[in-house]
Amino acid sequence: MSAPSSLATSSTRIALGGIGLAAIGAVAASGKAIIVKLGLRHGVDPTTLLALRMAMAFPLFLLLAWWSSRRAASLDWADRARILWLGFTGYYLSSWLDFQGLQYISVTLERLILYLNPTLVLLINVLLARQRPGRWQLAALALSYAGVLVAFGHDLQREGGQIVLGSLLVLGSAISYALYLFGSGQVVTRIGAVRLTAQASCVACVLVLLHFGLTHPWPLLWQAPAPVQWLSLVNATVCTVLPVMAIMLAVKRIGSSLAAQVGMLGPVSTIVMSLWLLDEPMGPAQIAGTVLVLCGVLLVTRLRR
Repeated sequence: MSAPSSLATSSTRIALGGIGLAAIGAVAASGKAIIVKLGLRHGVDPTTLLALRMAMAFPLFLLLAWWSSRRAASLDWADRARILWLGFTGYYLSSWLDFQGLQYISVTLERLILYLNPTLVLLINVLLARQRPGRWQLAALALSYAGVLVAFGHDLQREGGQIVLGSLLVLGSAISYALYLFGSGQVVTRIGAVRLTAQASCVACVLVLLHFGLTHPWPLLWQAPAPVQWLSLVNATVCTVLPVMAIMLAVKRIGSSLAAQVGMLGPVSTIVMSLWLLDEPMGPAQIAGTVLVLCGVLLVTRLRR
């Protein structure tokens, strides 16, 4: 085999491996809402579910933070403050709002609202960085938000006022995570993606456990029913730590734009799992909303690229 063809084969394998990792990360992350819904059926409140997830993920994030910092330079106080802020917005506040919102809305609507993140980052850039959006970016925003409104209107007719509360909570989660993405973009090249994610996640784990300790008796954390403990273990490992690692490795192999496009499997896999495991209804409105959101996010991603 000649050298050029060997290099081409190697590049193809790397690209396929990156696409596979991005797909695994997207599907695994989308299972989080399914597990939360299953846990809520056992009568456990969202704060306890979140605390169990973070308590089980904490040792893994600590290990990842140590590994990523072995040969890295020490951080100054400004970067440490940024990590505290990013951990608060990106993984503590956004997760808490998301878990609270899932009490009231379907996982399909939740995933569509969360998938607005790229458009929210665009809006934050417009407001804070004074970037002027182009016509195609405005069209992408219109598509995405029209899709959410279609799905929201359908669920509102079926479920009533709780849908409004749940949607606002999940939208708050999406905005909080968009602030994390906006802020992390300014420091990730200096700190490193894996190191930043691991340390911000450790901050979030501590904040979640402090929140639980202030609002619940500590023994309740481990007195949850056995099925909830097992669900939380899966949530912490398969739906939290695994997606972080898989997506980071995928971005390293194929770049953030292609990884984001492969990540569109997330809403689709959520719909499939909600039908399979939760028996949630799926009608033309949810399908149309999903298609509109995916088209809008794809357009935003391509324009950014």
